[in-house]
Amino acid sequence: MKTADFNFVLPKELIAQAPATLRDQSRLLVFNRKTNLLSHFFFHQVPTLLHPGDVLILNNSRVISARLRGIKDPTGGVVEIFLLKQNQINDWWALTRPTKRIRLGTRLLVTTPGGKQTGISAIVIDKLNNGECRFQFSDVTDLSTELDSIGEVPLPPYIERSASECDLQDKERYQTVYASPPGSVAAPTAGLHFTHELMQNLATAGVQMHFVTLHVGIGTFAPVKTENVEDHPMHEEWFEIDASTAEAINRAKKEGRRIISVGTTTTRVLESVAYQNQGEIRAQSGATNIFIYPPYHFRIIDALITNFHLSESTLLMLVSAFAAPGMLSGRAQILSAYAEAIKQRYRFFSYGDAMFIH
Repeated sequence: MKTADFNFVLPKELIAQAPATLRDQSRLLVFNRKTNLLSHFFFHQVPTLLHPGDVLILNNSRVISARLRGIKDPTGGVVEIFLLKQNQINDWWALTRPTKRIRLGTRLLVTTPGGKQTGISAIVIDKLNNGECRFQFSDVTDLSTELDSIGEVPLPPYIERSASECDLQDKERYQTVYASPPGSVAAPTAGLHFTHELMQNLATAGVQMHFVTLHVGIGTFAPVKTENVEDHPMHEEWFEIDASTAEAINRAKKEGRRIISVGTTTTRVLESVAYQNQGEIRAQSGATNIFIYPPYHFRIIDALITNFHLSESTLLMLVSAFAAPGMLSGRAQILSAYAEAIKQRYRFFSYGDAMFIH
């Protein structure tokens, strides 16, 4: 398939710049794959759409404050450091902006978003052709423990904020209420709609909830630059699934109960593990670079809760594959659903509304 086949035009005003007033008050577009019908709900109505015995799987990764500011020593030029992956304590891969002025040996003095010196410095010890730089941070015991106080919420670029505007609301709302192990540089956004009360309502309704971890990397959201979809290289992302989650999924599959994935990141974990283990889910951790696009035969999930995704993105391709497993027609079905969402003025992307595909 061609990457351009997944293109759609979105009015700029439908790109959500802030979350809904209450998490579960966002809208929910429901797509029935069997009937091809669309219906409109609010997210707090999710319990009415699920069945007792359904197993809901969520990604519990916590977003780190991955965007840092630095000043070049000795020239004073301002540099943005976007942390991507920790190799070991104080040793990180990152993207920088501007990129061309950063060379091996460049030393940066890390500042707060307001420009105050932190006393932490960083030296570029490696640089890749794609612009990624490897930094060795010094004058700090463990940079990861300081990020909440010196870093900024890594909001995507289509959410327009200045450094001073990235406030406490973003620190809370660009994070799921069940976030636990830190490691993501972007939120697993389908989970942003859940509240503790909604999760309690789901439990009362007989829905089982379990968690996996996938630390979302920049690769999930990297644009597809190849003409042909299958030529796009997916970055690796670290994941973990524990024994209780694996057992719950396997038991539900044997008993014919639904597995409902919350988000494309959760889906990638489940389908990757199933692919590695001949359709069975096992407790394991590791890295996955699975790339799901039409036609794809899903091994585990029966329904999907997901946000509205960017044009020509790998996330849109995954959702298109799930709309019609094993076929190519899902692309047209999802683009048609998106057209209806645009017509009905749904809000798109990270802070936007959601879909339930079943």
